Amino acid sequence: MKLEEIKKLIKLVEKSKISKLEIEENDRKISITKSEVGTAIAPPMPFAVPPPPVAPAALAAEDAKPATAPAEGTAKKYHEIKSPMVGTFYQAPAEDAEPFVKIGDNVEKGQTLCIIEAMKLMNEIESDVRGEVIEILPENGAPIEYGEVLVKIDPA
Repeated sequence: MKLEEIKKLIKLVEKSKISKLEIEENDRKISITKSEVGTAIAPPMPFAVPPPPVAPAALAAEDAKPATAPAEGTAKKYHEIKSPMVGTFYQAPAEDAEPFVKIGDNVEKGQTLCIIEAMKLMNEIESDVRGEVIEILPENGAPIEYGEVLVKIDPA
């Protein structure tokens, strides 16, 4: 069974009233189970990185900035890469590896940006545009919801 077919099955279970789906094909078996409402399952966070400390002078400078919103039409729109599934966000293929991309990196269409772990499967999320990485929103090891924005790219 292909990854795209598995993703469709996951979405089907999420949107339906069924709580479990099992499929056997040749020598492979796939089991998709939806957790009950109100049940929280804490995903493992193998290498969450704490945010860097902020100097008091930097905090004061932020407070001094005017709280005005940019004029309508002047805010630049960036291309958003959204999560196609629920899972855990990882910036690198392993704890000791370099992240796939960093802010400021130029990426090509089809380049891997991150990994979403769902049901013990590592799903590579690829860029669908060419451009510069402007923002990486989730923290490493954070739980991700379907449709959540992962990366913002300034298209080239």
